[in-house]
Amino acid sequence: MDEGSVRPGRVISDQEAKSITRGEELAYELHIAEVMSKDVKVLPPDMPIEEALDLFREARISGAPVATDDELVGVVSIEDLIRALRAGNIHKQVKDYMTSPVITVRSSDPVVEALKTFVKSNIGRLPVVEDGRMVGIITKGDITRGLLEALQRAYHQEEIIRYRASHLFEDIISDRTSLILRYKIKPHDFNHAGTASSNIKRALLRLGAPPQIARRCGIAIYEAEINLVIHTTNGGTIRVEIEPHQISMEAYDDGPGIDDINLAMQPGYSTASEEVREKGFGAGMGLNNIKRCVDEMKLESTKARGTNLRMKIYLLNEDAFA
Repeated sequence: MDEGSVRPGRVISDQEAKSITRGEELAYELHIAEVMSKDVKVLPPDMPIEEALDLFREARISGAPVATDDELVGVVSIEDLIRALRAGNIHKQVKDYMTSPVITVRSSDPVVEALKTFVKSNIGRLPVVEDGRMVGIITKGDITRGLLEALQRAYHQEEIIRYRASHLFEDIISDRTSLILRYKIKPHDFNHAGTASSNIKRALLRLGAPPQIARRCGIAIYEAEINLVIHTTNGGTIRVEIEPHQISMEAYDDGPGIDDINLAMQPGYSTASEEVREKGFGAGMGLNNIKRCVDEMKLESTKARGTNLRMKIYLLNEDAFA
């Protein structure tokens, strides 16, 4: 599937969800009220086609709702007016060529609902109502413009966050400055598996870490996080300490522990259940993937006290935080 081809209203797979763009995500976050046009030209049903054409040209619009006594009775487009013009019916009235009954959307609905309606109805504009009265109109062009503006705002906000975060260590004077992140990981919570590693990777990038360093940390934490989800009885904790010249990571829990650490380090060895394997986890490569990504790794585990995995990545001068 090409990126951006997920259709609104269709149930999508987890694999497809991974390729959803920020624009598609915004379609669920933005409300119609945020992107609709509020200055709406409303036509009376008895307006002659000729006058409607003049109004469209002067107002530079391509469609308008038709209403009488605040009641929506139809929608007319420039295509409707051109059709009347070609048929030689320029003196007929708007009501003779408008589309009726009217399909509307609510101002409080997410933009994706308007997109669904456009797909189902194959029309170009939708009156927007609130508490039974019309408050605006929305077109596909309004949605495109609104999404682009939201993307631009999100980009600038992210840049500001990234700038502020990347200067975190600059003006702090101390013998040892660090930022500590902690995450509680629940056992068998596969729906949220990977959330902590994703948040940590994003935090590192905002702090100004090189992408390669952020990726190494992200992979190491992801594998440690998945192990906590799969193998622990009560879940565990992910702790990351970020310092100007090193990143220390730790994953620990209170059981049940690892029987044989040397065996657990063998590629492909796993004690994951068949149910876990069917979900796509527990291939037995996690600890080896961690070892490949970090500069130091220490694994301790006992039946009585659980497991403690400590990892460290050293930052060279060119990679160090300011």
